[in-house]
Amino acid sequence: MSVIDKAKNSLQRLTGRGKRTAGRVSGKPGMEARGSARKIGGDVKQAGENLKDAAR
Repeated sequence: MSVIDKAKNSLQRLTGRGKRTAGRVSGKPGMEARGSARKIGGDVKQAGENLKDAAR
C-alpha cells in the first residue's frame, strides 16, 4: 500500500468520525449518518488496501 493511499484513507476515517460526533452533539441525525458512512467508506478502502498487500 502506498503511503499516500494510507493517508487518504486515514483522513477519510478521521473526517467521518468528526462529522459523526458533530452530528450527535448537535442533534442532527443526517450529519451523523453521513459521518458514519464516510468513516465506513474509509474502513472499507483500508481493508481493500490490506488485501492487496497480502496478495503480493
